Amino acid sequence: MVAKSDYEILRNARVLENQARLASLGLHKTISELRDATTSAKSKTKRAWNKKFYAAAPLRRSQRINTTDLNGNGSHLPLRRSQRLRGSKTDPSSPKEEKLYASEDEEDRLPSDSEEKRPANAPLIKLKGVQLQLSAEASAVRCNSKGRGSVYNPVFGICCHFCRQKKLCGEEDCKRCGYFDVNEPCLGKTDCSACHSSTGVFCRACLKVRYGEELEEVRENKHWMCPHCIEAKGINPYWICNSSLCLKKRNIAPTGIAIFRARQMGYESVAHFLMDELKRKDPKRCKT
Repeated sequence: MVAKSDYEILRNARVLENQARLASLGLHKTISELRDATTSAKSKTKRAWNKKFYAAAPLRRSQRINTTDLNGNGSHLPLRRSQRLRGSKTDPSSPKEEKLYASEDEEDRLPSDSEEKRPANAPLIKLKGVQLQLSAEASAVRCNSKGRGSVYNPVFGICCHFCRQKKLCGEEDCKRCGYFDVNEPCLGKTDCSACHSSTGVFCRACLKVRYGEELEEVRENKHWMCPHCIEAKGINPYWICNSSLCLKKRNIAPTGIAIFRARQMGYESVAHFLMDELKRKDPKRCKT
């Protein structure tokens, strides 16, 4: 039998000493004993499962919408809910209502065919019992940024087709965003003379960066058309809308912030850069 070394003798002595110390402190229980003690203390009865009805649960809304009204104050806005959530059944083939924040006793009215179609930068808004006045704080910062505007407004703010920012414009002479005159168009948003739809609404910044056009020139041109109508009429098939929504419909990856690359390559805007890219990739053009 091999004799133990001095190291093993010292190690065994230290182990025995530690075990005696743990026993004196009452810590001699093993891990398995401690696990058995904790598991036996737990209740083995399962908690009853209660089904939650989400239809009866309160509606969750963001703090930005909860604490902002038309005037930039902290009061609550009337809640907009779809026909499905309100419990009313509508015909899916019928046209959508153009009503927004009307009184409860007012009947829903569908627009007739004889009515003139309103421009996209002047949508019809019906309000009753709401004080149409911009707060002093919101009025002071509204014109700070003419590009997209600085004040978010869920009702009077017109959504830009590209950046999808629903803000009041920063134009000083705009009566719609400055005084909430619903009969006046927004001077900070464009309107297509052909379709008058939301796809032809662009703010000043997106119009300049993405399409290389100035808002003042578009405003003076009564026959200005959006990229969708220009392509549909065959004026320039390569002049397309480069918003992420429209590019995804074409199975094209969104360009992202491509203005810096476009300007480095000598292009005026992202649309001009994309137009040349589509021309180079066109197989019909390459054959000719």
